[in-house]
Amino acid sequence: MPGGRSRARLLGGDLELFEAIRRRRTTNGPFLPEPVSVEHQRMLVEFAGMAPSHFNSQPWRFVLVDDKDIIEEVARISGESMRRLMEEGTFWRRYRPYFRFSEEEMEERRDGIHIDQLPRVLKPFRRQIFSNTGQSVMNRFGVPKMLAEDNRKLVAGSPLLLAVLLDRTEYRPGELSGFYSVFGMGAAVENVWISTTALGMGIQFVSTPMEIPEKWQEIKTLLAVPDDLELMAVYRLGYLPEEKRRPTIDWSSHQRKRLSQYVFRNTCAAPEADAPKMPPR
Repeated sequence: MPGGRSRARLLGGDLELFEAIRRRRTTNGPFLPEPVSVEHQRMLVEFAGMAPSHFNSQPWRFVLVDDKDIIEEVARISGESMRRLMEEGTFWRRYRPYFRFSEEEMEERRDGIHIDQLPRVLKPFRRQIFSNTGQSVMNRFGVPKMLAEDNRKLVAGSPLLLAVLLDRTEYRPGELSGFYSVFGMGAAVENVWISTTALGMGIQFVSTPMEIPEKWQEIKTLLAVPDDLELMAVYRLGYLPEEKRRPTIDWSSHQRKRLSQYVFRNTCAAPEADAPKMPPR
């Protein structure tokens, strides 16, 4: 590579940067119970701080949470949020466009998520989950409570949470500064995500509390977020076990769009040709 090393490596280890990017995934299952080392915690936020930002404003702030009592309280709030979203049908209505129901559909669209793990009793209703009948069946079989408890256990069993915040002097929604701040935050979080891959860790967005304003406020209060900061997201992190265990109800999302589906050459009228398939390694 001109002006650089021929092999880009991350963290001085044996995992190449390019391979870390390709292997980046969201962790749906549990982590090992062992604490995340302070060295690795600091490494993650240091790499986050190396992300680009508008005029080097560095609008991001982070809270590293390894206090078990706080983690268990976040888990409770997250589980309660999941149950409410599922029982009311809000989750299914809000995210209907992203659900796929077969490998063939995933292969054609190459986006969204494939619900590929369900209890046997629910499999016949897989395609009806967005209907009133499907919602009624899921409530009758206790699916919202099942998912809520799975969610609570996953968060409670995580040795580390990472809260991501933005400085309100930079994050002003409706202004360009708001866009720039979110753009920089995204770059910082991606640095964290790729770094977890290199460290043998996993990461997952704890999203359900932010779907319900009063639950999100509970998280803000728990973390003592001051008025000059805006809580944007919470993630759970930990080291990955060798054997991957999946939740009771789960989905996969390993497909990515082909180049011709999202890249253009020179103008939007000319889709980029798809890259040739790489031989198996």
